[in-house]
Amino acid sequence: MPGIDRLFRGMRIAASALKAERTRVDVITKNIANSRVTSSAETGEAYRREVVSFEPLMERTQRGKEIVGVQVSSIEQDTETPFQEVHEPGHPDADANGMVRYPNVNAVREYTDLITAMRAYEANIGVMESMEQMASQALRLAE
Repeated sequence: MPGIDRLFRGMRIAASALKAERTRVDVITKNIANSRVTSSAETGEAYRREVVSFEPLMERTQRGKEIVGVQVSSIEQDTETPFQEVHEPGHPDADANGMVRYPNVNAVREYTDLITAMRAYEANIGVMESMEQMASQALRLAE
Protein backbone atom coordinates (compact mmCIF):
# COMPACT_ATOMS: atom_id res chain seq x y z
CA MET A 1 0.00 0.00 0.00
CA PRO A 2 2.19 2.84 -1.24
CA GLY A 3 -0.49 5.48 -0.53
CA ILE A 4 -0.68 4.59 3.17
CA ASP A 5 3.11 4.58 3.38
CA ARG A 6 3.23 8.12 1.94
CA LEU A 7 0.56 9.23 4.40
CA PHE A 8 2.52 7.92 7.38
CA ARG A 9 5.72 9.36 5.92
CA GLY A 10 4.09 12.78 5.83
CA MET A 11 3.00 12.37 9.43
CA ARG A 12 6.56 11.41 10.48
CA ILE A 13 7.95 14.48 8.71
CA ALA A 14 5.46 16.76 10.44
CA ALA A 15 6.16 15.08 13.80
CA SER A 16 9.90 15.64 13.39
CA ALA A 17 9.24 19.32 12.63
CA LEU A 18 7.07 19.60 15.76
CA LYS A 19 9.90 18.20 17.87
CA ALA A 20 12.47 20.53 16.29
CA GLU A 21 10.29 23.63 16.73
CA ARG A 22 9.57 22.65 20.33
CA THR A 23 13.33 22.66 20.99
CA ARG A 24 13.56 26.07 19.33
CA VAL A 25 10.78 27.44 21.55
CA ASP A 26 12.52 26.03 24.65
CA VAL A 27 15.83 27.71 23.72
CA ILE A 28 14.13 31.04 22.98
CA THR A 29 12.31 31.01 26.34
CA LYS A 30 15.63 30.18 28.04
CA ASN A 31 17.18 33.21 26.33
CA ILE A 32 14.33 35.46 27.49
CA ALA A 33 14.50 34.09 31.04
CA ASN A 34 18.25 34.80 31.24
CA SER A 35 18.17 38.20 29.54
CA ARG A 36 19.32 40.02 32.71
CA VAL A 37 21.84 37.47 34.06
CA THR A 38 25.15 39.33 34.36
CA SER A 39 27.18 36.54 35.94
CA SER A 40 26.65 32.81 35.44
CA ALA A 41 27.88 30.20 37.90
CA GLU A 42 29.77 28.29 35.18
CA THR A 43 31.70 31.07 33.44
CA GLY A 44 31.31 34.11 35.65
CA GLU A 45 30.30 36.05 32.53
CA ALA A 46 26.97 37.38 31.36
CA TYR A 47 24.59 34.85 29.85
CA ARG A 48 25.26 34.31 26.14
CA ARG A 49 22.26 33.88 23.83
CA GLU A 50 21.77 30.43 22.30
CA VAL A 51 20.69 29.70 18.73
CA VAL A 52 19.14 26.51 17.32
CA SER A 53 20.16 25.17 13.91
CA PHE A 54 18.19 22.61 11.92
CA GLU A 55 19.26 20.04 9.36
CA PRO A 56 17.41 17.52 7.20
CA LEU A 57 16.85 14.08 8.68
CA MET A 58 18.13 11.63 6.07
CA GLU A 59 17.29 7.95 5.65
CA ARG A 60 18.52 5.31 3.23
CA THR A 61 15.79 3.95 1.02
CA GLN A 62 15.66 1.77 -2.06
CA ARG A 63 15.97 4.92 -4.16
CA GLY A 64 19.02 6.21 -2.25
CA LYS A 65 19.08 8.78 0.51
CA GLU A 66 15.87 10.71 1.10
CA ILE A 67 14.85 13.49 3.42
CA VAL A 68 12.40 12.08 5.95
CA GLY A 69 12.13 15.02 8.30
CA VAL A 70 14.03 17.70 10.13
CA GLN A 71 16.12 17.59 13.27
CA VAL A 72 18.08 19.92 15.50
CA SER A 73 21.69 19.85 14.33
CA SER A 74 23.06 22.06 17.10
CA ILE A 75 22.34 24.51 19.87
CA GLU A 76 25.22 26.97 19.96
CA GLN A 77 26.05 30.17 21.73
CA ASP A 78 25.76 33.38 19.71
CA THR A 79 29.34 34.68 19.74
CA GLU A 80 28.77 37.22 16.95
CA THR A 81 26.37 39.51 18.82
CA PRO A 82 28.25 41.55 21.44
CA PHE A 83 27.24 41.85 25.07
CA GLN A 84 25.42 45.03 26.06
CA GLU A 85 27.61 47.25 28.22
CA VAL A 86 25.91 49.64 30.62
CA HIS A 87 27.52 52.09 33.03
CA GLU A 88 26.25 51.06 36.49
CA PRO A 89 29.02 51.68 39.05
CA GLY A 90 26.93 50.37 41.99
CA HIS A 91 26.17 47.00 40.37
CA PRO A 92 27.89 43.99 42.01
CA ASP A 93 29.18 42.80 38.61
CA ALA A 94 30.55 46.19 37.52
CA ASP A 95 34.18 46.32 36.41
CA ALA A 96 36.74 48.90 37.58
CA ASN A 97 35.22 51.48 35.18
CA GLY A 98 31.67 50.85 36.47
CA MET A 99 30.63 48.98 33.32
CA VAL A 100 28.31 45.96 33.54
CA ARG A 101 28.10 43.43 30.71
CA TYR A 102 24.53 42.33 30.10
CA PRO A 103 23.57 39.34 27.94
CA ASN A 104 23.49 39.66 24.15
CA VAL A 105 19.75 38.95 24.25
CA ASN A 106 17.51 41.35 22.35
CA ALA A 107 13.92 40.97 23.58
CA VAL A 108 12.36 42.10 20.27
CA ARG A 109 14.42 39.57 18.32
CA GLU A 110 13.59 36.77 20.76
CA TYR A 111 9.86 37.47 20.73
CA THR A 112 9.90 37.66 16.92
CA ASP A 113 11.71 34.31 16.77
CA LEU A 114 9.22 32.91 19.30
CA ILE A 115 6.24 33.97 17.17
CA THR A 116 7.87 32.43 14.08
CA ALA A 117 8.56 29.16 15.91
CA MET A 118 5.01 29.03 17.30
CA ARG A 119 3.52 29.64 13.84
CA ALA A 120 5.69 26.87 12.37
CA TYR A 121 4.58 24.58 15.20
CA GLU A 122 0.91 25.43 14.55
CA ALA A 123 1.36 24.84 10.81
CA ASN A 124 2.75 21.38 11.47
CA ILE A 125 -0.13 20.60 13.81
CA GLY A 126 -2.41 21.56 10.91
CA VAL A 127 -0.51 19.14 8.66
CA MET A 128 -0.95 16.36 11.23
CA GLU A 129 -4.67 17.08 11.50
CA SER A 130 -5.07 17.05 7.71
CA MET A 131 -3.21 13.75 7.47
CA GLU A 132 -5.45 12.30 10.17
CA GLN A 133 -8.56 13.40 8.25
CA MET A 134 -7.20 11.87 5.03
CA ALA A 135 -6.47 8.58 6.79
CA SER A 136 -9.96 8.56 8.27
CA GLN A 137 -11.54 9.21 4.86
CA ALA A 138 -9.39 6.50 3.26
CA LEU A 139 -10.56 4.00 5.87
CA ARG A 140 -14.21 4.95 5.25
CA LEU A 141 -13.72 4.48 1.51
CA ALA A 142 -12.13 1.08 2.08
CA GLU A 143 -15.21 -0.22 3.93
